[in-house]
Amino acid sequence: MARLTRITTRRGDKGRTGLADGSRVDKDSPRIQTLGDLDELNAALGLLAVESSEALGESLTAIQQRLFDLGGEIALPGAAILNSGHVADLEAQLQALNADLPPLQEFVLPGGSRAAAQAHLARAVCRRAERSLWGLSRGEKVNSESLKYLNRLSDLLFVMARHLARQASDEETTWNREP
Repeated sequence: MARLTRITTRRGDKGRTGLADGSRVDKDSPRIQTLGDLDELNAALGLLAVESSEALGESLTAIQQRLFDLGGEIALPGAAILNSGHVADLEAQLQALNADLPPLQEFVLPGGSRAAAQAHLARAVCRRAERSLWGLSRGEKVNSESLKYLNRLSDLLFVMARHLARQASDEETTWNREP
């Protein structure tokens, strides 16, 4: 079954777009802003996935699937798809990757390798998506597990960045405080 048979509909030419329930909203509404930030995050994860190992790539693809679920929640007001099990999955991945990393003594500068830098960029985009979702939650009901999911995902992306940087080199570049 084809879901999209026409890409150009011209229905959004006047600054409004449709939600999954058939309602129309302004393209700059908090709901659509959140969807856009999630879309950008998903694209950043796709780029990171192709720069990562097969295992990390599979993990990132699974996360991309969950981000589509989250987008479905946002596109259908009142929907709740993500649950505590999804959050727990991220926490387990985070703990497994973090177990082999040394404790941080200072802030890490984004970089270290191409893949690590992409993970840091995805983390920053994730934080923006999380802020957008929190903004939406101030005026409308939002699944609390989805808020937790984005928070854990940004943590996981930070740990992935550290892991990837250490795969490329045994050192991470940290902030050097000027006296």
